[in-house]
Amino acid sequence: MYAPERQQEILRLARESGRVDVLSLAEEFQVTAETVRRDLKALDRAGLVRRVHGGAIPAGRLDFEPDLAERDAVAADEKQRIARAALAELPGGDGPRSVILDAGTTAARLAAEIPLEAELTVVTHGLPVAARLADHPGLTLHLVGGRIRHRTRAAVDEWALRAYREINADVLFLATNGFCLDGGLTTPDLAEAAVKRALVAAARRVVLLADSAKFGQQHFARFGELSDVDLLITDTGLSPADALAIERAGTEVIRA
Repeated sequence: MYAPERQQEILRLARESGRVDVLSLAEEFQVTAETVRRDLKALDRAGLVRRVHGGAIPAGRLDFEPDLAERDAVAADEKQRIARAALAELPGGDGPRSVILDAGTTAARLAAEIPLEAELTVVTHGLPVAARLADHPGLTLHLVGGRIRHRTRAAVDEWALRAYREINADVLFLATNGFCLDGGLTTPDLAEAAVKRALVAAARRVVLLADSAKFGQQHFARFGELSDVDLLITDTGLSPADALAIERAGTEVIRA
């Protein structure tokens, strides 16, 4: 079977089952896993599938939301570089300093990078983020409550919204599932979107942490515009041309 025929069959299977995985495809087509990964990469570039950890899903599934462990394994190196670059955006100075850390795998990586000796007030509704910061003696850590979504380990609904309405932080480190110049900031879940909207309103400066694979992705629930973001920290997978277009629209870009 030639590569185009195999890729067409992979696309058919993805659309029928909602997901394909590398090892199963390699066994079915009697090729190596690396060959399958090249096929998925070609389909991803063509906009026909979206690569996820271990396989791919058909493009256009706006309601799809991988679980936390699966999302953390996707673009892991890029997320680590983004998290380290974000350290420079922690507020400085001698006075009180406060940040909001959104729930998300890159935000959790940023939390893990914050030095033990850091002196900050940190607010988060993400359980993994709070767990990484709980032993920092210099932090004043506030964990916002609410209904916990199992897929993201994040608090949502009115309790969380009410807490964020009472906050005025220096910097928000925001997460998103997708970002576009025209489609804005999006996530699959309406309750998560409502909390993210409240986060943006609760901070004087908004720093978006998003790997380049999320650029051009649009999901079901829209929670803001790219113009709401002061600084985007992403990776070098975002092309210079796309970075320039985002900066011309008013958002500074760092490609880590």
